[in-house]
Amino acid sequence: MSARPASDQRRDSRQTLMLRTAKVICQSGEYVCLVRDVSRGGVGLRFFHAVPQEPRIFLELANGALYPIERTWQRSEAESGEAGYRFAAPVALGAFLDETSQHPHRPIRLRLKLPVLLTVDGTDCKAMLADISRCGAKLTADRRLPEGAFVRCDALGLPLRFGHVAWRRQLEHGIVFQQAFGLEELARCLFALQPALEGLEQEQPTDSKAIRAA
Repeated sequence: MSARPASDQRRDSRQTLMLRTAKVICQSGEYVCLVRDVSRGGVGLRFFHAVPQEPRIFLELANGALYPIERTWQRSEAESGEAGYRFAAPVALGAFLDETSQHPHRPIRLRLKLPVLLTVDGTDCKAMLADISRCGAKLTADRRLPEGAFVRCDALGLPLRFGHVAWRRQLEHGIVFQQAFGLEELARCLFALQPALEGLEQEQPTDSKAIRAA
């Protein structure tokens, strides 16, 4: 852990944000963060867990805009952390702050491959999670589920959730949760899960008890 250096008194004027939700993309996975402040040259981020170890990562906003960034300082503890990053090139502050997009904004979605056991009308169905947000998830099931069906979603490392099938494309399904995750709750779950996911695809559980949450 390194303290914030005196040189962090940046020459660029820094504009404070209202703790806007975003995510960082690392080799080890994708993690929720809050954008605290930004200038043309850099950005300050707050995490709900320790700062990700990789110094060079990508920052993705809710509108899908992607920025390569490199860490310049960090203040990290076991439970939470803050870090400052410089952009690979100066950014247009107006576009960053407005998060302009051709499409309506939606909750930050984080890509995550994780086996899920779905239960629909008392019948179990195996699935693989593709991405997750506070409000829902996209997954690929081993059979087509009816749109509107009530489902029980059980995955090791995530709290149990109930929801319904909002849309379906072949075996891909979109699930809307009855109870949304808290932002900090989801962030901490993903941080705990992702470093341990290596080799998961080669050793997927075949027994339903193995993939039910404790």
